Amino acid sequence: MLAIVAGLSMMFFGCGAAQIYNVNNNAIEGASDTQVSSSDVEKAILRAGGGLGWVMKKVKDGQIQGTLTLRTHVAIVSIKYNTKEYSINYVDSTNLDYNAAANTIHSNYNGWVQNLNRAIQVQIGLI
Repeated sequence: MLAIVAGLSMMFFGCGAAQIYNVNNNAIEGASDTQVSSSDVEKAILRAGGGLGWVMKKVKDGQIQGTLTLRTHVAIVSIKYNTKEYSINYVDSTNLDYNAAANTIHSNYNGWVQNLNRAIQVQIGLI
């Protein structure tokens, strides 16, 4: 998975700006028929992010901050979750051409968040 992140970072130059990609209220469906606990969801998110090179930090119950650093580029997201759904939202960035007025950022950011979202879905599916 780190190879994917590294490959995306190598493609950084030459890519343009895009609307910020956020994940809103993505449903949580575990592999089993049993109820998924908040702790299970938290662990799944931490494993998913860590596996992709994100530094994941629990801010409080139901919220994790993820930070991805690639050379001089930094992306920070907030992941809010409960037993039914989760969301990944932009918080801050460095050297990613963020434009608050246009709500745009370097397009690689979106790829990193999409990869994180897929990894979370995989980990939740294993619960």
